[in-house]
Amino acid sequence: MSTSSVSKGCFVFKPSAKKKKTTTLRLEDHFIQGCEGAENRELRFKLCHDLWDKIKTDTEALQDELNRNILDSLLDFTRKCSSTRQHSDWASQMRASEIPTAALVLGVNVPDHDMTFQSLSDLLQQSVTPYVASVQAKECGALKHLMKRVLERLMDTVVTVDDEEEEDAEQTSAQLNKSVHCSLSTLSAWYNAKTKKSNTGTPGKKRSSPVGDDPQPLVIIFKDLEAFNPRVLQDFILICSRYIERLPLMFIFGIATSPSTIQHMLPHSVSSLLCIELFQSLSCTQHLATVIDKLILTPQFPFKLNGKVMQVLISIFLYHDFSVRNFIKGIQLALLEHFHSQPLSVLCCKKKTALLNVMQLGDQDLERIRQLQSFKRYVEKQEPQEQVHLLTDGAHLKEVCQKLIKVLRKYHKNYYPVLRCLHTLTSPLPRYPLGKQIRELHLICLEKNIWENEDYQSAMKLLKMLAKEQLIALLLRCGEILQAAKSKKIKLALVQLEDMLAKFKQLDTVAAEPPPIVEDCITFPVKNLQKKTDLFQLQKTLLEMNESRRSKKLSPFEALRNEALEFIDSLVKSHLSPPESQTLNEVYYYSSSATVRRHLNATPRTSIQAALNSPYYYLQNDRLKTEDGIVSNAAPDICIVFKLHLECGRLINLFDWLEAYSTVVSAAEGNEPGSANFGKVDDVKHARFIRAVSELEFLGFIKSTKQKTDHVARLTWGGC
Repeated sequence: MSTSSVSKGCFVFKPSAKKKKTTTLRLEDHFIQGCEGAENRELRFKLCHDLWDKIKTDTEALQDELNRNILDSLLDFTRKCSSTRQHSDWASQMRASEIPTAALVLGVNVPDHDMTFQSLSDLLQQSVTPYVASVQAKECGALKHLMKRVLERLMDTVVTVDDEEEEDAEQTSAQLNKSVHCSLSTLSAWYNAKTKKSNTGTPGKKRSSPVGDDPQPLVIIFKDLEAFNPRVLQDFILICSRYIERLPLMFIFGIATSPSTIQHMLPHSVSSLLCIELFQSLSCTQHLATVIDKLILTPQFPFKLNGKVMQVLISIFLYHDFSVRNFIKGIQLALLEHFHSQPLSVLCCKKKTALLNVMQLGDQDLERIRQLQSFKRYVEKQEPQEQVHLLTDGAHLKEVCQKLIKVLRKYHKNYYPVLRCLHTLTSPLPRYPLGKQIRELHLICLEKNIWENEDYQSAMKLLKMLAKEQLIALLLRCGEILQAAKSKKIKLALVQLEDMLAKFKQLDTVAAEPPPIVEDCITFPVKNLQKKTDLFQLQKTLLEMNESRRSKKLSPFEALRNEALEFIDSLVKSHLSPPESQTLNEVYYYSSSATVRRHLNATPRTSIQAALNSPYYYLQNDRLKTEDGIVSNAAPDICIVFKLHLECGRLINLFDWLEAYSTVVSAAEGNEPGSANFGKVDDVKHARFIRAVSELEFLGFIKSTKQKTDHVARLTWGGC
């Protein structure tokens, strides 16, 4: 559609009902483009794609598991509301005159709501009713639009509105024949015909219904209640309330903030028409903790994130959107970047596959292994003859790499059970010295040796003050964690822990003898303190008390408690060393936090300036390559105008700016500098210049000024 108008204005054209064909760049094409290490990029893409799919499927299964309780409650509520209409008692009839409404509080993590509503809609259609319609505020700006969306999704047909007859002229005749009028009376007639047909059925066949003899309700899901126009919502509820006796309607409100939103949006005259029941989902922080525990803190996934990347993803989650879905996207982005930029990521896979891939490495890959910082440290610790073999013999290097991969696998199998044990012991302590969540403890372990941390030492001191029952309960939970591990070293540690727990049980049957000289050692200085003494005598008495405590004989429980904590400390020092201390950690750990931050937490102003200043960075066109400060005549018009405006002061003369632009464009057209047409401003160049200046004004780089009518004011200073 086009217009012949030359006046300045805004023309809006609604898209046709036909779906537009969109061409998208495949993930494989994006991966291969500019990929490091072209010799094995197809294999790396396959490994990356397999891990990508596994993360996606496991996340969806985990999300369904976390939402199972709330979804089951909603299904029970739907069934109960549909069966209530069949009862004849007074209370049921009173409730039947109201619209059953489930207020589902999902939290502020709005990007995660789509997956929840999709699961809810699928479950409702499978087990309760096939008539489910989901609507969003952005597609229901007016009452007629809301009514149209609801009827179209419930009846699965084309719905026409009275004042949209001209807009539907582009629709095919088949669509017009199937279209129905937009009103609840149409929906009521359609529903009666459907239920009558299903009740009658085909002779000789049983009627299949998800809910037996109960009527199948019409469920309408409002995904983002806060975003709806209150007036539109009120009118829709008032209209639906008049049809509640003919239509078994039911609402589900998706709420991101608080249940009080319903009171703020709906007056009492409208809210009294609803029979509201509240449903509260798990918090997004609980979802994140479960995702980290199941996807990151496990040896099942070979791909890992280092501490800085983890901190970036967690910071974006906590300070931006609380979205677990975006957190997973961040992990997938890091996965793609790791396999794209690291040629040795061909070893980041299952153990058997990694050992086979080691033997297929070429000379260039072996040289990359020798350049790794962790491998250089490993070579420096070897004997001189072994160093020569590692740096010259490729076959020997492959055998050593296989051993190192096995060692790194064992490190991960030992790391996570010990990490969970330490978190189990320290999380109940006051003030949470090592963090309340296990992710905080994991970040500390990723950065440095945790046993050198002051908070770790404080936590061990607090553990030495625990009572017997508390300590035994925590050690039993540690035993359950170690029992689930499959590592040989962890199994040996479990045997030692069980022996200590057996000793703790023996203390209950054996009477502990009181320490012999404790009474005299402690009470004697205390009695001296009760006398009037000078400062020197007080200092001497306090020193004597300190010495008496040191010489105090430990009770059997205290000695066994110290032994148990020393055992935990030895486990921590043996298995919780940072991953960077492990050889070949670069193969499994992604460490470019700046790349992740640039993609997930982009700064629009910097990105716009970079695109205008250096269009080659985004367009990847060799003709756009220029040195710093040079204006490319092949660049887009807005880039040329932007580069020229950087050379001006606070006020820019539009005529001078136009002439400079025309000169650059003339060079791009191939005109010689001495020719008559070089730098000449024609109508086409003038129009292109005006459009480029308008785009700069829209982006906020310039504005019109009243000081001089033929000038514009510059608003930004400095580079990107």
